[in-house]
Parts: sequence; C-alpha cells; structure tokens
Amino acid sequence: MSMEQYIINDVQPLDMKDAITIAQRIFSQLTYSHLPVIEDGKYIGCVAETDAHCFESNQTLLDVKYTLDGFHVTTNTHWLDVLEAFARHDSNVMPVLDDKANYKGYYELKDVLHLFNDSPFLYESGAVIVVEKGTADYSFSEITQIVETNDSKLYGLFISNYNDHMTQITLKVSPESLNEVLQTFRRYSYVVVTSAQDDTYLDGLKERSDYLNKYLNM
Repeated sequence: MSMEQYIINDVQPLDMKDAITIAQRIFSQLTYSHLPVIEDGKYIGCVAETDAHCFESNQTLLDVKYTLDGFHVTTNTHWLDVLEAFARHDSNVMPVLDDKANYKGYYELKDVLHLFNDSPFLYESGAVIVVEKGTADYSFSEITQIVETNDSKLYGLFISNYNDHMTQITLKVSPESLNEVLQTFRRYSYVVVTSAQDDTYLDGLKERSDYLNKYLNM
C-alpha cells in the first residue's frame, strides 16, 4: 500500500529565518504538536509547540535551532513503521522526505490511524488472545501453525510485552475452534494470559475449584 497519497501540505514548513511569533501564531490556530522547519529548501527538523511558547518573541528559529528534533520518515516507509514513529516521538505530525532527503510534506496521525482501523486485525470479527512464552522459546511460525492447524484464521499478531526472559504476543484469530487453539497453545507450553468465554479448559478448572471449595466447607 502506497502512503504517498496521504502526504499533505496544508501548512507550509517554517523557515529558519522566521520569527518565533510565526510559529506561535500557527500553533494557536491548529492542534499540531510540531511544525516542520526548512533551511535553504532542506528539512532541518521540527519545532515543538511546547517549546515554541517558551521562546522570546524577538527570537528567530535560527536562534533556537538546537531545540529542533530531526525526526522524519521517507516516502518508502511502511505505514506500520510510520505509526511507530508517531508514537516514539509523541507527535501528531510526521515530516516525509524522498530518497534524496527532499522535503515532500507531512502525514497526520489521524490519517495513519485510519489505515490501521481498516486492517483485518481490527475490523474482522474474531477473538483476541494474549499468550506468553520464554523469549528464546517462541516463534511466529509456531504460533501461526498452532492457529491454522486448528482450522482457525490468523488476522494479525504483534509483540505486546517483552523482556529478557518472557515475551507476550497478542493475536487475533477467527472464532472457529477457539477452544482447540487455546488448548494447543498450552500443550506447546505457552501461557494463555487472556481467557475466552468458550475456553473449556478454564471452565473445567473453575468447576473443579468450586467443587473442592464446597467439599472443604462441608
């Protein structure tokens, strides 16, 4: 999927020679967290709204060049990596450069989130499962095999938590054979962090626990 169609230029980039007051005025009119800055036609970095309102009105962007953050993506960056860049830099604007480092425009966070909302991971009806296994022991190919050999479909998965010893993976699967999928994960030594309504393994444990408690209280 090409992302270039989502590049916009509604707001022209600031120039290093511009007064801080120009940036302050634009920020007061928009909800952008950052604004791109260029110098001699080349992208230099972004000025943050929180910084802009702290500068003196008689200063220029050149005076505060040291505060600019040079984050950006390219026209070839995959949309998931673009989304990760938004999160990493806590921004709702992402400058876009071509393969020769020329400034092309910027992405807005809401447009990229819209792409994510249109992915099967979100719009397909299914069950979300969170499993956990030793960091050196799990593999995506094994997870995919567990789901598909039980005649279920895998709509997507990602690492939702990670440390040196354990990794947590979140996946979304079609609802067919969900109980068999969960039990197979357990046979392969995965810890199923989430539970599902038709997880008979957990239901069975609960019934045994209730029976034991009733017996002990007789």
